[in-house]
Amino acid sequence: MNVKFTLTKEKQIYFGITLFRIKSKKDFADVKKNDLGGWVETAENLESSGDAWVSGNARVSGDARVSGNALVYGDARVSGNALVYGNARVSGNALVYGDARVYGDALVSGNARVSGNARVSGNALVYGNARVSG
Repeated sequence: MNVKFTLTKEKQIYFGITLFRIKSKKDFADVKKNDLGGWVETAENLESSGDAWVSGNARVSGDARVSGNALVYGDARVSGNALVYGNARVSGNALVYGDARVYGDALVSGNARVSGNARVSGNALVYGNARVSG
């Protein structure tokens, strides 16, 4: 049973995919009980342990997963088989998709795109209109 968050009945259709807003069930990190979060396709998109969170208008879909202490916020999108974990941050209008991985203390922000088999890790910063693919 997921003790961290629940999927609300609030939903949106995004490129033909139904996404559900999340709501916290308890206090953790900077999230308070009953805070509304961002949008996920399924509960599996966000790890139920750790401090990972999706907030704002951020969207996580497909087999993508956010875990550890990672944050996805703003209007950011994570999709496909992408993984965002560790202390990573994805924000702004950034896109992480395909089989991409963002982890460690990495930050992807602005209109940046990380795709394919690309890996962004450590203290890397990818921002502005940057494109990282592989």
